[in-house]
Amino acid sequence: MKTIKFKYIYFAVALAALAGACSEDFVSIDPKGQFDSSTYFSNEQQCYAALIGVYDPLRKNTGGFENLVAMLNAGSDDFYAGGGSATDGNGIQNFSTHSLTSISIPSSYWDDHYQGVSRANMLITKLPAATMDDNVRARFAAEAKTLRAFYYFNLVRMFKNIPLVLVPLTTQTIYDPEQVTPDVIYAQIEKDLLEAIPALPNTLDAKTESGRFNKGAAQAILGKVYLFENKKTEAAAVLAQVNGTPGATNQYGNKLLAKFSDLWVTSNKFNAESIIEVSHSSAGNSEWGFWGQGKDEGNSLNVMVGPRGYSRPDGSDAPDLPAGWAFNVATQKLYDAMKTDPRFEATIFDLKALKAAGKADYIPAYQDTGYFLNKYLPRQSDVRTGGGAAELNYKQNSYVIRLADTYLMEAEALGSGVRAQALLDAVRARVGLPSVPVTLAAIKNERRMELAGEGHRFFDLVRWGDAAAALSDRGFDAGTDEIFPIPFKELNGTKLKQNPNYQ
Repeated sequence: MKTIKFKYIYFAVALAALAGACSEDFVSIDPKGQFDSSTYFSNEQQCYAALIGVYDPLRKNTGGFENLVAMLNAGSDDFYAGGGSATDGNGIQNFSTHSLTSISIPSSYWDDHYQGVSRANMLITKLPAATMDDNVRARFAAEAKTLRAFYYFNLVRMFKNIPLVLVPLTTQTIYDPEQVTPDVIYAQIEKDLLEAIPALPNTLDAKTESGRFNKGAAQAILGKVYLFENKKTEAAAVLAQVNGTPGATNQYGNKLLAKFSDLWVTSNKFNAESIIEVSHSSAGNSEWGFWGQGKDEGNSLNVMVGPRGYSRPDGSDAPDLPAGWAFNVATQKLYDAMKTDPRFEATIFDLKALKAAGKADYIPAYQDTGYFLNKYLPRQSDVRTGGGAAELNYKQNSYVIRLADTYLMEAEALGSGVRAQALLDAVRARVGLPSVPVTLAAIKNERRMELAGEGHRFFDLVRWGDAAAALSDRGFDAGTDEIFPIPFKELNGTKLKQNPNYQ
């Protein structure tokens, strides 16, 4: 834990740059002078600024080179790491071949989530003494608890054996945390969410609150948590509150978009299908000097998945795309599985076919298949023309949870029956596919087709017990590679122990 001590003790100093974790309208406050945690959280304005800081690590989903989606895609059977070479980003390359060590695992997957936890702990501790309306206080606490639960959910899935910290640490206690069993972490996650849900609003003001959590967002996280704990009855019950009538608008205003490809239109932010969404912006003028350090607000996944050296001859009807770095190239396995699915074109950009037809060209990179992730492909219309580095200022948002995901999670929790069938049918009907009998195999396939490239597949395979078979050609060792090794620097001088079978 010692590596995060300065990140959270002084986090409010940088709050002016933190608004990108939520809506661009989710305002930031610029505290003046030296930060003093003993006096700073004194009123609603200051606590609101701190709340923005708690939201900020959500940007880990698609922000920075070490973003979650690129990493988790690379470790699945649907994508390779790709990039420039076998050493282009050791962390993502080694996860793709399931050869991570305590040295090669990027420590940010641990640090950034514990930074979110520590910010939540600080705000939760300080809120009772702040001068503010009690209803606002209760909402802020509920948001902080939901965020803390989410960060712990990511941590326990990635590292499994982790410490539970619920109060701000000091220089005297920074070395004290010890690991607890996963069931203790999950119990705290459930407790935080169950306490938070009643205090969260049903709906949000789209102009000023987009990106904040409502009741449905916390319930969606809880339903997913229950599913990962194999508490299927509880998962189905809470997800039913999120989903409502399959295909209709739910109680929080969510509804499946009529057109699947509209989900990936850069300007279509916080649409009706979105439940938890990470906001990206070019307004921060992100630069190389602070890229990946929490202050950059652009979507890094965009440039990462673009083909290298992309070009097209005059008169070609191929898309006009900026070049990228060729990470997360789709596998032949995914191509073959999706090639007849209506979601194929929105998911996979078949540059191999365009090049063969003379309509476009590119420079094949490491592990090239010619198939690129179209959902997050950089678009010419999204290239930054103002300040900052163009490559670091793409502004496409990304989904953490969307309604089609919760439909399929509830169907899986139910397993069979009329409602499970209706949920599966609604996801398929949206893209013009006929009904198929609801089975676990059908739900697994639908999740793969619907959510490909969104960072869900690896943990789905682990949860189903399918990882060893699906990743047998990628070096996956059952009993080891379901989780990450704990970064070496977290073990140095602390009470933490390495995960089994890792050095």
